[in-house]
Amino acid sequence: MYFAIKHLHVTCVVLSGLGFLLRGTWMLSGSGLLHHRLTRVLPHIVDTLLLGSALVLAAMIGQYPFVADWVTAKVFGLIAYIVLGAVALKRGRTLAVRGAAFAAATAVFLWIVSVALTKNPLGYLAALGGAA
Repeated sequence: MYFAIKHLHVTCVVLSGLGFLLRGTWMLSGSGLLHHRLTRVLPHIVDTLLLGSALVLAAMIGQYPFVADWVTAKVFGLIAYIVLGAVALKRGRTLAVRGAAFAAATAVFLWIVSVALTKNPLGYLAALGGAA
């Protein structure tokens, strides 16, 4: 059962990330597709499955926020990603603000993935510290 839940989770990570990149591209180009009903509904379905599978996996492996540092880092990263994503796709007042938030949200998303892959709370930032 673990591998089925993990596969669902990873699939949702990929779909969520690609969906965000697509919506961000549409936002930057001014496409009306950003306001299509499916574009507004589908991300909520994918992200609900993503969060639900994350909670199940955390329980299955016994890794919880404020107990496992890498899980805590992912939770705080998720909060930053949600805020930046909202600014990028809805709340940013200018295209420049939205574009900057989109770039920052993408970097945070990739960092969250790197934390998950390495089980290191610094994720890809750990490599930057080693280069100094």
